[in-house]
Amino acid sequence: MNGCAVEATKRESTVRVTSVKIAPSILSADFSELAAEVDRVTAEADLLHVDVMDGHFVPVLTIGPPVVKSLRKRTELYLDCHLMVDNPGVLLDDFAAAGADGCTIHVELGDPRPLFERMRALGLRVGLSLNPETPLDAVLPFIGDIDVLLFMSVHPGFGGQAFIPEVLDKLAEARRIVDEHHLSVELEIDGGIHVETAPAAAAAGADILVAGSAIFRSDDPAAAARRIREAAWPTSS
Repeated sequence: MNGCAVEATKRESTVRVTSVKIAPSILSADFSELAAEVDRVTAEADLLHVDVMDGHFVPVLTIGPPVVKSLRKRTELYLDCHLMVDNPGVLLDDFAAAGADGCTIHVELGDPRPLFERMRALGLRVGLSLNPETPLDAVLPFIGDIDVLLFMSVHPGFGGQAFIPEVLDKLAEARRIVDEHHLSVELEIDGGIHVETAPAAAAAGADILVAGSAIFRSDDPAAAARRIREAAWPTSS
């Protein structure tokens, strides 16, 4: 790891981020009744995860700022927008105006620091994500400049995939680095999260668990979210 990148950060904190959060992913919700779906899960959700795909960075095309704007009118939940797009810079202003609370971009696109500056100027929390095959070293030069580090535990683009357990080694190492350097960075994991995989993700150091199919494809999404929380952090409920 490049220790200088961490030591030089302007955003160190002496307090470890310890809040435990569940982020239902609306990618798996019924879009014909999206407001109702959000209402059904709100009691057990700490934030809503919004997967934005452009059909280029990933092969699927999903949603954009208009949906976020509509959600903002119906919920006070934190809107966590994951931009799986080739050119996120052209969308940041629109997402901020629509009511997004934070945007996460991918390290695979190249140096993200100019976009971090734009996000800060827009009042967005800054997230950085890495795909399952991307080494942790790719994000470490930027770890002192972000609020959220998102680990993809499936290949981005499709819901319902099987969890990739090898990602947990990277997550655990990031947890060690964040704690060792007292960084105010939340560690988030997305992909294949359910009651069986949540305990391992939490044990590796995740602060935020994103779950889509396991929540919205349940008969009772709020209860499903609660079960994931209880499985991950039995003493927190």
